[in-house]
Amino acid sequence: MSLGYCWVWEAEPPPRWGPPTAHALRGRTAPKHRAGRGLCRTSRRPAAPIGCTQSLSWGEGGAPALASGPPGARLRVRALRLWTAAGEDQCRMKMQLLGLVFCLVLGTLQCEAFKGKLAAVDPETNMNVTEIISYWGFPSEEHYVETKDGYILCLHRIPHGRKNRADKGPKPVVFLQHGLLADSSNWVTNLPNNSLGFFLADTGFDVWMGNSRGNTWSRRHKTLSPSQDEFWAFSYDEMAKYDLSASINFILNKTGQEQVYYVGHSQGTTIGFIAFSRIPELARKIKMFLALAPVASIKFSTSPLTKLGDIPDFLFKDLFGVKQFLPQNAVLKWLSTHVCSRVILKELCGNAFFVLCGFNERNLNMSRVSVYITHSPAGTSVQNILHWSQVVKYHKFQAFDWGSHAKNYFHYNQTYPPLYNVRDMLVPTAVWSGGQDLLADVNDVSILLPQITNLVYNKLIPEWEHLDFIWGLDAPWRLYDDMVKLMSKHL
Repeated sequence: MSLGYCWVWEAEPPPRWGPPTAHALRGRTAPKHRAGRGLCRTSRRPAAPIGCTQSLSWGEGGAPALASGPPGARLRVRALRLWTAAGEDQCRMKMQLLGLVFCLVLGTLQCEAFKGKLAAVDPETNMNVTEIISYWGFPSEEHYVETKDGYILCLHRIPHGRKNRADKGPKPVVFLQHGLLADSSNWVTNLPNNSLGFFLADTGFDVWMGNSRGNTWSRRHKTLSPSQDEFWAFSYDEMAKYDLSASINFILNKTGQEQVYYVGHSQGTTIGFIAFSRIPELARKIKMFLALAPVASIKFSTSPLTKLGDIPDFLFKDLFGVKQFLPQNAVLKWLSTHVCSRVILKELCGNAFFVLCGFNERNLNMSRVSVYITHSPAGTSVQNILHWSQVVKYHKFQAFDWGSHAKNYFHYNQTYPPLYNVRDMLVPTAVWSGGQDLLADVNDVSILLPQITNLVYNKLIPEWEHLDFIWGLDAPWRLYDDMVKLMSKHL
């Protein structure tokens, strides 16, 4: 292992110029080394960002000190330790590659050859979920439910389809739960014949779509504000314990039904496994659990996202903070409408999904990429991402590790996080997995399947990756038809 450094520039308005204080460096002294070493231990000091007149001078003990900067602001520099197994050459190469990609995109946008070759901006990039549903001629409802711990969640509903408007009788209820960094838009951002939410509504189901705490639609609390650290102190533990119970109970009360079909994708399956194995009274309200790209362990996952598990816990919050992680924002919206809408760059934007989730480029509607990116990622908490990094690190399906015996004992009445036992779940369960899925790897799924006590159906789709389950062009006849047939057998 080699030890490198990453200098993070942060603008802030302090009262005066001067070297960074101990507080600014968070109490950590930079390791001693020869002056002049900077990012990835290259021979040059890190260059100042645009608008800065001078970069760094070196203080005592190898610590950086600021010489000057733009009027009215200063730059704080933090020394962060980076571990990389491949050494400094690989680190340097990655930074050069990142810079190259940035320059290529920027250069392409400025190139005369591409000016005027913008595809028409899809109107759905400027719509929210409710508006998208109405745009395609489906009835749309928004409902809000409060969890036991005070979070206010939004539920989207499509009570019936376009083909069965005259049928006013009760319909079987299906609840769709999205995955990590997603929201309810996942089920309706394809064209109506390719979106599971629309497909099920037209087939005769009363469709409800959940939104986990912390995403675009569920950022409210009875007493807390998203600006407070306490608001973001949750992971998928709380989503399973509180969010699912509140959402499903609300739906049953609203519809008068006794049970619902539960469809989960990715993390949506994770919280289903936890909730239905640990809360028997909730499990009895589930008619069938349909698990798409199920995730309980990620021992064999090869997605770049698993590299988050290589970051030490003490450094994780220094890098990402303690609040939200990858929320929906204006930058991504700008990229989707100004970069991904250019004809030649659509595939580049689509490939960003493939790198993280698996490759099946022929099965993604490239004309919809700007709509996907506008709505996803939709955000979660840093603590939730840290929880997933613990799963990568420890290879255990367990509750969040609070970092010390004392804190774990406070939360769990034991010094270690409790393990989740999927075998305790008795709900009839159907599983679909993909052979090219980098996140829900087939080897991890093969470990999971024997643990599902009431497995009624299992299908591997060899060509599919992680996102084909929600956006695949062939999903209607390779997945959705099977789901409807299976649910019809378990009325």
